[in-house]
Amino acid sequence: MKNKIYIVGMGPGREEMMTGEAAAALERADIIVGYTVYIDLLRKRFPDKELASTPMRREEERCRLCFAEAEKGKRVALVCSGDAGVYGLASLMYEMGKEYPQTELTVVPGVTAACSGAALLGAPLNHDFCVISLSDLLTPWETIEKRLEAAAKGDFAIALYNPSSHKRKDHLKRACDILLRYLEKERACGYVESVGREGERAETCTLGELRDMQVNMFTTVFIGNAGSEIIGGKLITKRGYGAENEGDIAVCGNDRGAQII
Repeated sequence: MKNKIYIVGMGPGREEMMTGEAAAALERADIIVGYTVYIDLLRKRFPDKELASTPMRREEERCRLCFAEAEKGKRVALVCSGDAGVYGLASLMYEMGKEYPQTELTVVPGVTAACSGAALLGAPLNHDFCVISLSDLLTPWETIEKRLEAAAKGDFAIALYNPSSHKRKDHLKRACDILLRYLEKERACGYVESVGREGERAETCTLGELRDMQVNMFTTVFIGNAGSEIIGGKLITKRGYGAENEGDIAVCGNDRGAQII
């Protein structure tokens, strides 16, 4: 039998925002491993469970710990906020997993900040969109700038992750300056903070106003496309429905086939 590691997306933080599959994987695990903040969020939910954590920037050590515990015969759950496959540790675990052929990895999806934050704001990602991280810790800023330019030129709705930290307080301003080369300053935007946690809030604004906003590392930022609008305090990106389309059937494809919506 192979050793078992679940790579679990725990969602924004609040227990009811965790998927049933994620909760079940954590229940099955003998030990839960994660970043210190995430483990603290789970401590009350699993008071009798073995818990282990490493601080920020110790991700490789955290992953090695998972494999070491799995080799002892334990069922391990590695938790990431949001979804483990969206700026999470799923890819690193698979890279390392080549060294541990007797360990089976299973990714358990979670609700990423683009989805949970969008729900608070209204419907900012209701058409084609992209997600871009402003953290240049692992990605050169030159690459981030090219991606921002491409998103603006393509008129995508955009979700920005990691817009600020103690060492890069001006990254959101720099990103807005890039977008303003191609987009009007009145472009509808919004941002959310601490989704599913204490201090949760959502605000709408224009791109010009967003440029001067003070945000933190728990903020997710949304920039609308040309058809986005602030309606009743909510950021809405239109799908294109209208009187001229009445009677038409929209079909949404997914991995289980088409769904009429």
